Parts: sequence; structure tokens; C-alpha cells
Amino acid sequence: MGISEKLLTEGESVVVDTRTHPKALILPGIVLVVSLVVAIFLDRKIGNGVASLIVWILALLVIVWWTVRPFLDWMTATYTITNRRLITRQGLVARQGHDIPLMRISDVAFDQGILDRMLGCGTLVISDASTHGSVRLHDIPQVESVQRTLLDILGNLHDAPRTDDGA
Repeated sequence: MGISEKLLTEGESVVVDTRTHPKALILPGIVLVVSLVVAIFLDRKIGNGVASLIVWILALLVIVWWTVRPFLDWMTATYTITNRRLITRQGLVARQGHDIPLMRISDVAFDQGILDRMLGCGTLVISDASTHGSVRLHDIPQVESVQRTLLDILGNLHDAPRTDDGA
């Protein structure tokens, strides 16, 4: 899982590497089971070759759209925190990414509902100094631990002596 080492700059190291919590796969799993149950039921009820084929084609379309596609989205979406930046990547064929230098992050917070607390995940809210405002990373496993780790890295960055001529 995670980001390729060749995409890291010299001296950059991965601190946290994760993907969306598996709870994102609960609904697709339910859709898969219900689709199969309905298709089997209708196949047994109808018993006709052409109508049965249509039922299975429709079931396959539902499974591909509402089960396989979300699973592939889940598998290809990663969140990586290095000692220099926050990196998000998603997509199988068409890739989408977002990098935020840690020096631009001004606040890190998290949201956890009741279900999120039971499952051990939550939404990480990262505010940066850009005009975009904040980035919300949904369903991050062990979100409190990730928030503390990110705050520790940020604290070390701001406490480190500057090597440029800035004040």
C-alpha cells in the first residue's frame, strides 16, 4: 500500500501511510449480497432462458457499479503523511492527487460520530494557508492517533531552526 519511494524527495520519509477505513465497503458488501439473493430468487422463479439471462445481466451491472467500483476506489485511494508533506492519491486509470506541504498546515482537527468511534475511524480536517480553506479526509483509521502524529511533526517543524534567510 501507499506511495512509491520514487515519488519521495531526498531526505523525505513516510510517517503515516493509510487508506480509507474498511467501513466504506459495508454498503457495497450489502449490495453484493442483496443483488445475488434477488438474482437467484428471480432466476428460480422465472426459469426461462432469456428472462433468466436478463436477470443475471442486470445483477452483474448492479454488482459492477455498486460493488466492484467502490472496492476499486477504496483500494486505490491512499493518504500518506511524510516528514515534509501530506499526500493524497486516488484512482485506478485516471489518477488524482493533492500534496500539501506541512509548513502550510495551520490546524489539524478530527470529527468522530458514534459509529466512527465504535469502528475506530473518523474524519481528519486539515486547514492550510491556501485559499481552499480545509481538506477533509473521511474515514481515516485511528484518526486520533494520526492527528497526534501530524501535530507532533508540525511541532517539530516549527521548532526546528530555519536554514533560510527568512525571519
